[in-house]
Amino acid sequence: MTIANQNSLRAHKQRGILACWRMVVAAAVIGTALAGCTGEQFQKGYILPAGALEQIPIGASQDQVLIVMGTPSTVATLDGEVFYYISQRSERMVAFMNQKVVDQRVIAIYFDKNRRVRRLANYGLQDGKIFDFISRTTPTSGQEMSYLTPIFKLLSFN
Repeated sequence: MTIANQNSLRAHKQRGILACWRMVVAAAVIGTALAGCTGEQFQKGYILPAGALEQIPIGASQDQVLIVMGTPSTVATLDGEVFYYISQRSERMVAFMNQKVVDQRVIAIYFDKNRRVRRLANYGLQDGKIFDFISRTTPTSGQEMSYLTPIFKLLSFN
């Protein structure tokens, strides 16, 4: 093999190695740029502590509920007092896109006239309808629904 052929072969290998490194660097730059565009999750309102609802037995006092759950988002009077804890989780897949609501919850704690827990409910949307994830039922129309429906409508616009 002549010296010219050896130099040509060596130059060809160097161009191949250089092209390979350029592709690696380009892939790293593109990967880093795309990593900055990954999705984000957002939590608005009340964040339910793990195991909090299990710490509130039927018959617990209103003070016990306040110690475990904290201050409610809002309070209503329905044949006794009701504490509502309202939250919403949303996400966006890419940094510049709009947020999409993933989950909306209203935790309701119902008290009797003696300020003792009468019932717990964890309302959310299932198939577009308000659904209680504790009793596994859809609440019927009435005074309770007149409080819950506007709350979910208000949350859906955020």
